[in-house]
Amino acid sequence: MSAESSPETTPDDEANEPVAVPLLAPADGVPDVVDTPDAVRAAAALLASGHGPLAVDAERASGFRYSQRAYLLQFRRRGAGTVLLDPIPVTGDLAPLAEVINPLEWVLHSADQDLPGLAELGLVPATLYDTELAGRLAGFDRVGLGAIVERTLGLALQKGHGAADWSTRPLPDTWLNYAALDVEVLLELRDAMAEELEQQGKTEWAAQEFAHILTLGPPKPKTDRWRRTSGIHAIKSPRTLAAVRELWSTRDELAAKRDVAPSRVLPDSAIVAAATADPKSARELEQLPVFGGPRQRRSSRLWASALTRARALPTSELPSMAASFDGPPPVNRWARRDPDAAARLAEVRAAMTELSESVSVPVENLLMPDLLRRLVWDWQSPVDPDVDPAELIEARLADGGARPWQRTLVVPVLTKALHPSQVTDG
Repeated sequence: MSAESSPETTPDDEANEPVAVPLLAPADGVPDVVDTPDAVRAAAALLASGHGPLAVDAERASGFRYSQRAYLLQFRRRGAGTVLLDPIPVTGDLAPLAEVINPLEWVLHSADQDLPGLAELGLVPATLYDTELAGRLAGFDRVGLGAIVERTLGLALQKGHGAADWSTRPLPDTWLNYAALDVEVLLELRDAMAEELEQQGKTEWAAQEFAHILTLGPPKPKTDRWRRTSGIHAIKSPRTLAAVRELWSTRDELAAKRDVAPSRVLPDSAIVAAATADPKSARELEQLPVFGGPRQRRSSRLWASALTRARALPTSELPSMAASFDGPPPVNRWARRDPDAAARLAEVRAAMTELSESVSVPVENLLMPDLLRRLVWDWQSPVDPDVDPAELIEARLADGGARPWQRTLVVPVLTKALHPSQVTDG
């Protein structure tokens, strides 16, 4: 049973639940946005005058811009208050801020979303507390910032601007109010989650997870990203796939150059339609939906050239119909490719689900799903009685980055599922 569920819930119980208090504006008001070198130095001095951890958030323009750069930074520290900073005009002037805040513990919600963009600005925490991850470890069913704040602090955060185009200038006052509220109670939330995890005996688990996040660095680029084009499953020939790849690559280069989200340059549906129709000229291309619009007509020769390149490729350079995999095949193919591996996976999944329920931690947080699949796919029980399968599993998981707390929990479970003949004490 999760930490959020209860054995019995009656209508009277629901009626008696406390109503969250709306948090509509920061207690100290919305501060002016820091956007000059002098203001950066003043903000650094202000945060240095505070004490304890630093609440941190960043707003990006995902869905609007190609880059994942931060367009607004929010900080809050006890004794100092809140700072809102526009990094765009002061990107090269943040050293005074970094000197003050980099040695601190940062409190973020879903830290992996914001840390890469902050690192690009030279802002990197010494230690970290991730309230979203803390909620997962605590077994909360809902781990969004608003849901956790409401559950732990009884406050209802303002909604509505998280998916906005934060590259907009000037930023509307309502957006700045929203941004300030994102860090208004983040420090109090950190304390509440720390208490919750302490009561559950999971403080050390969280510490290991937070330290691990700081070792990850920027996400590695995915291979063959063009294969994620929506609607590509309808493509039936390598030549048409090549056309998708050429159009996708052309769009990606154009989007990066303009710093515009690729979908705003050309939608996936238009890429698939053009690849399938294979028009032989820019004029023919313009007869297709989307490409006939005034904005796309300006780039019609660019798209037509991409299609021409695809038609000219020798057969040896055409993409395969199936994506290549670094590791096991998709799980839905295991039964056909290796029935024994599929049977092992079923056993392991059942065992991991049982463990997840017993400790109130999602399976994906008990062990990285990719690492688990690789272990199960490759597993061969040792035939030498002197070889301990638990030690093999422990070593494999350690090499794969599993943290000590995870290995302590899952190694006995995986050993029993993968090597059921193994006799263990207790």
